[in-house]
Amino acid sequence: MDDALLCCDEGADLLGFIFYRGSKRYVSPEKAMEIIRKLPAGIQSVGVFVNESGGIVNEIATALGLAFAQLHGDETPDYARTITAPVLKAFRVSDNFDFSIVDSYLNVVPLFDTFSRSAYGGTGKTFSWINIPEEFRSRCFLSGGISSENVVEAIENIKPFAIDVSSSIEAYPGKKDAEIARAFFAVLASSRDNN
Repeated sequence: MDDALLCCDEGADLLGFIFYRGSKRYVSPEKAMEIIRKLPAGIQSVGVFVNESGGIVNEIATALGLAFAQLHGDETPDYARTITAPVLKAFRVSDNFDFSIVDSYLNVVPLFDTFSRSAYGGTGKTFSWINIPEEFRSRCFLSGGISSENVVEAIENIKPFAIDVSSSIEAYPGKKDAEIARAFFAVLASSRDNN
């Protein structure tokens, strides 16, 4: 709850809840519900799922009133169409990633993250953002190693719809570092004012 309120106070618009049991950042839907009920008005929530049953995704998204179901695994376009909440589909980008794959996912918001063989996200590593085609830039969520050191570069060069951060503002997986988080949001706010 402290981390959620910290991020809200600093200017976050969306809060992500990891419902993937294989993550060090996993939170149960019940715990997430406790937090969501206490959030300030206007703050929306995102549920992060990895190769989960579509029925379970829909059940959790409805029960918690999620703004997005973020699919961060190997979900297919057909699977994505079965999700009733708005879908935020993560694409794990390597140097040879084929961005045309994104077009096969209808009515989803793309999220570009760094490819890793060992994790589905939260690696703290960047990818070559400049490879993102122009057609996706202003409507994508950008993730992958974004911190106070490079968020201005990301915004100026890509102008994404949203920035997604996790590990770069943590003390350890699942716990935010208040000082680092405040510094990040201060840089982000300054960048918003200048762009």
